[in-house]
Amino acid sequence: MHSSDDSGKTRLHAPPRDASSGLLTVRDFEKAARAALSAMAYDYYRSGADAERTLRENLRAYRRWQIHARVLVDVSRLTLETEILGAPVSMPILIAPTAYHKLAHPDGELATARAAARAGTIYTVSTLATTSLEDIARASEGPLWFQLYVHKDRELTRSLVERAEAAGYRAIVLTVDTPVLGRRLRDVRNGFGLPDGLVMANLVDTNVAAGASGSALHRYIASRHDASLSWRDLDWLRGITRLPLILKGIVRPDDTLLAIDAGAAGIIVSNHGARQLDGAPATLDVLPRVVEAASGRVPVLVDGGVRWGTDVLKALALGANAVMLGRPVLWGLATAGEAGVLGVLDILRDELATAMALSGCPSLAAIDRSLLEPRPR
Repeated sequence: MHSSDDSGKTRLHAPPRDASSGLLTVRDFEKAARAALSAMAYDYYRSGADAERTLRENLRAYRRWQIHARVLVDVSRLTLETEILGAPVSMPILIAPTAYHKLAHPDGELATARAAARAGTIYTVSTLATTSLEDIARASEGPLWFQLYVHKDRELTRSLVERAEAAGYRAIVLTVDTPVLGRRLRDVRNGFGLPDGLVMANLVDTNVAAGASGSALHRYIASRHDASLSWRDLDWLRGITRLPLILKGIVRPDDTLLAIDAGAAGIIVSNHGARQLDGAPATLDVLPRVVEAASGRVPVLVDGGVRWGTDVLKALALGANAVMLGRPVLWGLATAGEAGVLGVLDILRDELATAMALSGCPSLAAIDRSLLEPRPR
């Protein structure tokens, strides 16, 4: 484990974490979460679209790179702190938006928000949260972003944005890869829907036809989301809020340029956790091209497939300003609520610190492309 002294630097060789629980990796947390969740909830969180080719590629992409470590570098003190859109964070690891946290734990999004604040990082709250965005803001002392789906009802969309700004959220994260919902076969086969007592707390009139076949989420998206959303709508969205607008779901350099031209303050390279278009590229594979197109004008974040601290190091070496976690946070939440989310964040922070030390990088600024070489085929 790595701990911080009064200077904010991370020290090596601090007393080891209590490993009595046996939960030492993100994979351990996933196994524990699977045992704790219903089959329908686990399938909803875990699954990708169609044949899940992209889901597997998100993970495999990190294995395609090797870390070529520098040696004889003073790494007795490590600095992991950084700043994203003006918000100081303790590490370049943020929490991505994911829906329905009360499926994982009764405290739901409140537990996730508290853990993020304790870890000193940003939590992005989903439109499809099972706790209202106002209640989440009241429960958190840390920075929050709000993820937005644009609805056909533009007044509802405007209301969500205005509520987020009024509640103190620091950015709007617009999901741009979901004009329709990708087909998630497990959800269709399970007839996925929220159990009695759970609702999409940020939305009015959230009733979805019960008892119909297939996924309730699919029916909701089909009936409410605006599939006509296009670049021309960003002016309208930017005109209704003072908050910076981050676009989530970019995988192409030309879309990166369009996003910056449209006033985006940040880019999240994402394929929606491989839950939308099966056959889309792994996010790590396209990250360098997006970073090159952005040319440092806006921060570039990446999600999808991060399971180890070395994965974080590789993403940073390929140009990301930070990574975002989706499923690992849900595994922590399902296993032990707030403590579980904090445990996952601590593990990845410690793994990143170790990877930085062993690769000769005492600071985030020292992590660059020269560290990586493609794995020999």
